[in-house]
Amino acid sequence: MNFFLTIILDGLIQASWLFIVALGLTLVFGVLKILNIAHGSFYALGAYIAATAVTMVAARGLPPSVGFVAMLLSVTLIASAVGLLLERGLLKMFYGRDEVVLLLVTYAVFLILEDVTKLIWGVNPIYATQPYELFGNLEFAGLYYVGYDLVLIPISAMVGFAIWFGLNRTVIGKIVLAVIHNEEMSVSMGVRVNRVYAIAFAFGVLLAALAGALTAPKISMQPGLSSDVIILSFAIVVIGGLGSVEGAAVGAILVGLARAASVHLMPQAELFMIYLIMAAVLMFRPEGLFKRETARRI
Repeated sequence: MNFFLTIILDGLIQASWLFIVALGLTLVFGVLKILNIAHGSFYALGAYIAATAVTMVAARGLPPSVGFVAMLLSVTLIASAVGLLLERGLLKMFYGRDEVVLLLVTYAVFLILEDVTKLIWGVNPIYATQPYELFGNLEFAGLYYVGYDLVLIPISAMVGFAIWFGLNRTVIGKIVLAVIHNEEMSVSMGVRVNRVYAIAFAFGVLLAALAGALTAPKISMQPGLSSDVIILSFAIVVIGGLGSVEGAAVGAILVGLARAASVHLMPQAELFMIYLIMAAVLMFRPEGLFKRETARRI
């Protein structure tokens, strides 16, 4: 019984931060119709920024709680600014062109950000473990876990609920949904679509960077970090359905549980299991488990 509980808890911990990353990716696709290859780089950028903030706080002898708050605030401000600058300064020049062009543009951003992180932080691993001790160790059903890992689960649930509530229960969310379903009609009704694009892209970048910040105390920051994340996040949104918040949640849980089960039962098949789930879903539901509603022209 403890063995299966271990797999479930490990899977949910994995799914928690993967869900936040995939949520940003699916939001950007839903609004801008862009498959953002650079999304993993924003995750890595958030992790590096968080590590820098935590290191600065620790050097001054401040408690871990201050480091935790500092890394979240710094990532929120910097990632939002980077997202707005990229969308207004680069992406908007390619709107209306072939989707492949935008795909190549985001791939170029991915390559540039990879080199930028190397120039700023170098190629050696960076650690920021101070906030990892913030919640101590917890016992759950005879199992011992680091409290920080378990806290990620409710944090991701709150982030997911906030996004769902914002899209479905607020005026701004209704405007975003209107742009998603019918851009032309939204323009005719006076919606500033370009402003919606900028906000949505910046928020997607913020979610990726936030996931990087939350996982920074758990991992070592080093080159190549973004590549693994973008593969997993693409798998999640393909399984759940592009543009679906609910699909991102279900896809993240499936991928998290598959990874945890593979690590405990058959480590060599970890990546294969993710592709197997994705292939199985696509065979029966090519549009993903949760197909986003589309406007029907009459």
